[in-house]
Amino acid sequence: MTATSPRLLLAGSCLALLTTLSACSGADGGSDSSSGEAAPMSGADSGAVEDRAGRNAFSSAGGSTDESVAGSGDVDAVAAQQPALISTGTVSLRSDDVADTRFDVQKVADRYRGQVTDSETRTDQEGEVRDARLVLRVPSAEFTEAMDELEKVADLEASTSTSEDVTTQVVDTRVRIRVQRASIARIEELLQRAGSIRDVVAVEQQLTQRQERLNSLLRQQAYLADQTSMSTITVHVERADAARTDPEPAEAGFLSGLRAGWDGLTTVLLGLATVTGAVLPFLVLGLLLGAPAWLLLRPVVRRRRAAA
Repeated sequence: MTATSPRLLLAGSCLALLTTLSACSGADGGSDSSSGEAAPMSGADSGAVEDRAGRNAFSSAGGSTDESVAGSGDVDAVAAQQPALISTGTVSLRSDDVADTRFDVQKVADRYRGQVTDSETRTDQEGEVRDARLVLRVPSAEFTEAMDELEKVADLEASTSTSEDVTTQVVDTRVRIRVQRASIARIEELLQRAGSIRDVVAVEQQLTQRQERLNSLLRQQAYLADQTSMSTITVHVERADAARTDPEPAEAGFLSGLRAGWDGLTTVLLGLATVTGAVLPFLVLGLLLGAPAWLLLRPVVRRRRAAA
């Protein structure tokens, strides 16, 4: 019993192996025979299949189709992409000479190879500059340094800055553009193989839609490129003596009434003094001219009364 057991086990193993090999070869043969017996696809059927494949692979520039085409490459692209930031800032300054401060702000923009894209200046009744507003575009890599220098141009009132990370959006837009261009190339191939007017019209409609999506993505890419390469800083400059103070809240009570009455009395007395000062010169002039005239006319008046 112990001598024959290994032989029986070996024989059973060989039999099982032969059975497995036979089954595999039978399956392969069936597959080959079925493949060989399949009828060749006509040109119209081939075009329809390719059209369906094109629709499934390149249905739109966004959505699950992009994710299936790009795959895990998007994650690698995001990891390799340098951080793309949209930075904006606002600086409020106060200065005794707004015109000089405005010129200094322009010099800061020139120093960082930036430019003033928008400018607004207001003057007072005397024609002097009261306040100004300037919008600067500076390279994003030098945004922090430009903000620091602008804060030192004049007396700083307030300063704020924000940064938005759009790295994923930049990579996603780039991938969508690549997918959309591949979709357009595939549709153009289908257009060349279209066999009827109806097919041509349908394919051209798909091509137009994809071209519109591509143009929209290109505009979005250009906007992101502009916003991430150049930062926007808005500078407000106000003249120091033009600052408006908030009115003090009105007080109530006996003391506030007494103070208001005293102020009113003082105002009346000042008004009377002003009127008296204005009339006094005329009174003096009247006395100087009227006294001699009265002395001359007095005898005449007496004679007339006596005659009457």
